[in-house]
Amino acid sequence: MIKTYSAKASELEPRWYVIDAEGQILGRLATRIAQILRGKHKPIFTPHLNSGDFVIVINAEKIRVTGKRLDQKMYYRHSQYPGGLKTESLRQVLGRKHSDRVIQHAVKGMLPHNRLGDDMMDRLKVYGGPKHPHQAQKPVRWGEAAPAEANEKEKAEE
Repeated sequence: MIKTYSAKASELEPRWYVIDAEGQILGRLATRIAQILRGKHKPIFTPHLNSGDFVIVINAEKIRVTGKRLDQKMYYRHSQYPGGLKTESLRQVLGRKHSDRVIQHAVKGMLPHNRLGDDMMDRLKVYGGPKHPHQAQKPVRWGEAAPAEANEKEKAEE
């Protein structure tokens, strides 16, 4: 009988990836980021461990949305006082100082809603401009990493 492989925390080696959000659609970008944070792109994915990688998103201010979402998508918050419901459209949120929170809000809804999800969100770094302070971690652009990993595995097998 074949047993299902389950990774241990000591076997996990998180990597750092950079994703450029310029011109990308918000929902499609958020699903890709959520999959990387969860680790679903790895063959050693384990649901109860934080097996994902770190993700740095740059140019978060330059995301796109389809249709009339800029005006029709609303963000709600409540002050817990009677009549304290506040609403803002996506256009208003993107016009403010912390427009990168749009991506964080979208990704957070796609991750588990527990402590594990909070740990995964800690691995997400979002920046409005093209610069980030994580050069020391040697991040790799998301699309370019796959061929290098395949070459390393082939060399290890030989």
